[in-house]
Amino acid sequence: MIDLTSSKDQHLFVDAYLLAQQRVRSLVENDPDFYPMYTHEGKWRHDLPPWTYWCDGFLPGMMWIFAASDPDESSAQWWREQAIRYTRPLEPRKHDGDVHDLGFIFMTTFYRWFEITDDSEINDVLVQAARTLASRYQPGGRYLASFISNESMFIDVMMNVGLLFHAALEVSSTELMDIAMQTCLSVRRKLVRGDGSVAQEGIFDPATGEFLRQSTHQGYRADSCWSRGLSWAIYGFSNAFEYCGDARLVLTAEACADFYIHHCPSNGVPLWDFDVPSNGDAPVDTSAAAIAASGLFKLARVIPDITKGHLYGQVARKILRTLCEDHLAADTHHEGILRNGVYHMHQKLGINESVIWGDYYFVEALDEALRNEEVLP
Repeated sequence: MIDLTSSKDQHLFVDAYLLAQQRVRSLVENDPDFYPMYTHEGKWRHDLPPWTYWCDGFLPGMMWIFAASDPDESSAQWWREQAIRYTRPLEPRKHDGDVHDLGFIFMTTFYRWFEITDDSEINDVLVQAARTLASRYQPGGRYLASFISNESMFIDVMMNVGLLFHAALEVSSTELMDIAMQTCLSVRRKLVRGDGSVAQEGIFDPATGEFLRQSTHQGYRADSCWSRGLSWAIYGFSNAFEYCGDARLVLTAEACADFYIHHCPSNGVPLWDFDVPSNGDAPVDTSAAAIAASGLFKLARVIPDITKGHLYGQVARKILRTLCEDHLAADTHHEGILRNGVYHMHQKLGINESVIWGDYYFVEALDEALRNEEVLP
């Protein structure tokens, strides 16, 4: 159970935010136009495999956050210029029908750009990306197929349906809205368990739509609860509820959040899987914690129950305190922001390293916490 003992944390958050800006600026200056994924021995650039290509939006996404929050106009302008420079090359992926991760790529970049400018051409990119993502829809099982195969649905898809919701509302598309909703409900029924834990993957018969079993690529077992997957669910269901207002989705977000809170160590940072034996050598995953913190802030904002919303916000702040106190990559050898992330345990990729999505959601959560306190640097 997470310990919510309060402490003064604004200075921790400000210092971490400034460190994040420094690390991103250093990467831009020292390795321009490189899109990192995970570090190896503390360095972003290496020749280890990516497994799949889903991360290019996170670096420019941090730049967009910095651009929107920096009170110094010249500094904010520099961040905007860099954000545009790193965002524009991603546009061709609006036609990439081979992945289910277009929300990760476009909501961190073109969506943030559109929020600032309200530019219709930027929005057109988002709408096209959404239509491409919708082409992965399997009407029999009513889900968006993962990049693995048409029979596979990942819990991660909850982080991508926001792209469909946005486009559906922008162009008044009942088709896109229905695909987004049906996918959310399929994830709710097939991947979220009664106790609020989640499976990473569901396997369907793509011909008939029959659900066959739960599975995993990254979790400890098919029936375990992979920590990052649970965090995707907290964030994704909260985000989907914010778009459509369907009470089933916020109830699911609550169930997942409650499982996280009640099964997490007192510091708020979980092992890489909630069911992995706690024998002292299992790594934690700070990226799961960072995603959970940002998702809990979002849930706190949208949940109808104000008292419970306050609890979720307090938990998010506790997670951030732990990340700032115990997991910042403060040494100059390390190029990331957060240490102790995990990418893929079974393929031995990015274990006890920085991962770019962990850095992004950490920055997003810091930005939320500091805006609420009105003490952004």
